[in-house]
Amino acid sequence: MKSSKTISHRLVEEPAVAEHRKIRPSRSGKRRALVLGAVHVIIGLHIAHWLTSGTTMTPVEPSEAMAFSRDSIINAGLIFFAAMIALTAVFGRFFCGWGCHLVALQDLCRHWLMKIGITPQPLRSRWLAWVPTLAFAYMFLWPAAFRMWTGDSLAVRGMELTTSAFWATFPGWIIGGTTLLICGFACVYFLGAKGFCTYACPYGAVFAAADRLAPLRIRVSDACEQCGHCTAVCSSNIRVHEEVRDWGMVVSPGCMKCMDCVSVCPKDALSYSAGPIPLLARRRTPERPTRAAPLAGRDEAVLLLVFALTFYAVRGIYGVVPFLLALGLAGITAFLALTAIRLVRQPTYSRPGLRLKQGGKWLPAGRFLALACAAWLALLLHSAVMNVHDMLGARAYERLLPIRLGLLSSPDASSSLDAQQQADVESAKAHFFAIDAYGLLAWPGNHARLAWIHWLQGDAQAALEHSQAAIDRNELAAEMHQLRALVMSARGETAAAISEWQLAISALPEAPEAYLALGLHHANAGELDIARQVFESGVAAVPGSVELRYNAGLARAMSGDAAGAAAAFEQALTLDPLHLPSRENLAGLLASQGDFAASVQHFRIAAEQSPDDPGTQLMLARALLGMGDRNSAAAAIDNALKLAPDDPDALALRAEVNRDR
Repeated sequence: MKSSKTISHRLVEEPAVAEHRKIRPSRSGKRRALVLGAVHVIIGLHIAHWLTSGTTMTPVEPSEAMAFSRDSIINAGLIFFAAMIALTAVFGRFFCGWGCHLVALQDLCRHWLMKIGITPQPLRSRWLAWVPTLAFAYMFLWPAAFRMWTGDSLAVRGMELTTSAFWATFPGWIIGGTTLLICGFACVYFLGAKGFCTYACPYGAVFAAADRLAPLRIRVSDACEQCGHCTAVCSSNIRVHEEVRDWGMVVSPGCMKCMDCVSVCPKDALSYSAGPIPLLARRRTPERPTRAAPLAGRDEAVLLLVFALTFYAVRGIYGVVPFLLALGLAGITAFLALTAIRLVRQPTYSRPGLRLKQGGKWLPAGRFLALACAAWLALLLHSAVMNVHDMLGARAYERLLPIRLGLLSSPDASSSLDAQQQADVESAKAHFFAIDAYGLLAWPGNHARLAWIHWLQGDAQAALEHSQAAIDRNELAAEMHQLRALVMSARGETAAAISEWQLAISALPEAPEAYLALGLHHANAGELDIARQVFESGVAAVPGSVELRYNAGLARAMSGDAAGAAAAFEQALTLDPLHLPSRENLAGLLASQGDFAASVQHFRIAAEQSPDDPGTQLMLARALLGMGDRNSAAAAIDNALKLAPDDPDALALRAEVNRDR
């Protein structure tokens, strides 16, 4: 019995036992409960304002700060997060204790468990404690670093302090509620009080770092008698009496300034006051052993490995498991894995409130836990296999992106595949079919991917069926309408194809591809006025599209509107000075109007942009001939013949120039 108890304490540690004298109630607890309750009321009022008015302030949530990391957008969430970090560097980590809704849930769960006689035992893992820091880096630092690596500017691009899509970045009510239950309640029983904060919360990582700079914190006077009352009531698993003994203050960044320890001290020896910061603090006493028995290296390795594998298996699975929920599930699973190993190896084992194994005999609770762990393991393995199929299929599918984009923008683009593309189609099809056949739920976007795969293989009917299924699920609706338009256009169902392109435009007006495809369809049918109207409506909706402005210019040029065409080409070049088709067509248009000097200027720029194109050299030569500069024209022709010695047009033009000299 003694052996099993020792082993159990290697996994978890009981809180310090106070002296026999009764611990006085904390006056701070009720005040904090009122503040946290008020926080939830404010959250409810914020949601109610959005529901009634249709627009409101952007969510005041630290996760919203990711908009700046990804897109350099300032919102209310970023301002709030930055303000809390700055205040934490002065006042300590108070926001978590007095303003976080997840902390409120965790404290409520701890309170209820203790009411029924179960004291949550904290997991003391050094390796898993790095997870919040890694999660913070992934959420906020990695997107900015990736943008810098790709050459994207981090300069502020705008402010979004109000929104009509308040819930766009949040999960639905079911998944949101599940996240609160797992992260706010289950984590407490399995990982200890504030278990989610310790082993998952990405925001807590930066608050903990800022706390190391805070001059305001819990400090001790000489009246302290090391009774341990402070440690007994601490809901953050901090051994308060040891820290104030050794440092003269609480240096742990896990301290959330709940003030319970200050309130219950029988000697009033603790206070929240200013002084040296923890980062520069020196121990007042020699380092001594702590009651917290560290986990063995192999136990830490098990926790970290299971955490990583579980996170990979559940993150985003079926589009329903968000980031924070995946972190919570991974932490609980890691703990359960270590618990299962102990349960199998040890003759006697228990958990708070549960007797699992006694004298080598499995008790009912132990058998149930073992079955539950086995079922959860099977589900995780299945999820991991589905994720592998998705990853491998997505890689092959991504390599098909150029041909897919080409087909979306132009209904006449070739859909013939080379050997590598055919192999990618087959690979993607096998993986996506496996997901469709063996997945427990519908996989987001899989119907859309299968629709493309079938179309690239020439199975029009299957492409229509899967594209309609994707539209019914509101997944990539605009792209699927465009794909259906391609299929129907190939079948000769012109009216149906036009209708699908119009539906694509309605579904996503800010995307240029549907305008381009529909406009080109009308242009190829000789309906230049309709094509021009489509292109120009696209320009109005997507003013930054170079291709739409270029095609609008072509339609005007082909309709005889030279001035309008030139203006469209110039606008396209303003957006993208390197857009060669716009420059060459503008140069040719100027030449046709007799403005050879301007034409030559544009053709020279085009020749510099495409020095290996003999056609550009020939167009430059003709413009030079129009100016009467035969010597320069002859040089341009020679350049063209160096690139293409047998080009008949270049040879004929050289013969003409030589004859007229």
